[in-house]
Amino acid sequence: MKFTFVTLFPNLIQPYFQDSILKRAVDSKFISYEFHNPRDYTTNKHLKVDKQMVGGGAGMLMTCQPLFDCLDKIKEENEDAYIVFPLAAAKPFKQNDAKRLAKKQNVVFVSGRYEGIDERVIEKYANEVFSIGEFILTGGELASLTMADAISRNVDGVLGNSDSLVMESYENNLLEAPSFTKPEKFEDLSVIKEFLKGNHSKIHDLKYDLATCKTRYFRPGLVTNKNSK
Repeated sequence: MKFTFVTLFPNLIQPYFQDSILKRAVDSKFISYEFHNPRDYTTNKHLKVDKQMVGGGAGMLMTCQPLFDCLDKIKEENEDAYIVFPLAAAKPFKQNDAKRLAKKQNVVFVSGRYEGIDERVIEKYANEVFSIGEFILTGGELASLTMADAISRNVDGVLGNSDSLVMESYENNLLEAPSFTKPEKFEDLSVIKEFLKGNHSKIHDLKYDLATCKTRYFRPGLVTNKNSK
C-alpha cells in the first residue's frame, strides 16, 4: 500500500521510514510513501498558504486554494486515494481503524499547521477524520505518522512474524499481558514461575487473566465495552 503525506514539512516525517521495520517494509515494497507540499500548489506570489480567520480569532488557517489543487491532483493520479485528516475535534483512532485502513491501496494524510485548516477543505475531501488523543499538537505530522505506523504493522508482510499481532494490546478489547526475558531473576525481581514451566495452555490462560486485570486497572472502559457486546 501507499501512504501519501500532504504536509508543509516532509522532513518531519521522512526519517521515520529510513530505519528499522518500516525501512525494511519500504525496501521490500510492502509499503511506499510520497509527499505533496501545499506550497507547491499555491498561486500566491509569496507562496503563502495561510490567512487570518474570518470572524476573528487568534492565529492563521491553512487556506482552500493550495489544498484544493493539491488534493485534486492526488485524486486525479490515484482514484483509490482515501483521504484522512488528523484533527483534535474528531473520533479517536483505534486499533480496529488501523487494521481496516491497512486494506486500502492509498491512504492520504493531510497535516494541518497554524490553527488548523479551513473547514471547507475537510468538508469536501475528508473520507475520515481522526484524533490520536485528547491533547493539542503544533501540527498534524506526528498524528499522521502515528496512524501510518499503526496501519503499516497490519499490512501483510510488514512484520516478520504475523503472530506478533495476535496478543497485542487492544486485541479483543484487552491490554497486552506482562512479558519477560531471561534471566529468571534479576536483582530481587523474578519472572512469574508459571511462565517457566512450558505448559502453553496454562500460560495462555494466565496471560489472559493478567491482561484482564491490567485492562480493568488502566482502561476499565475497554472491559465494559467488551461485556456490552
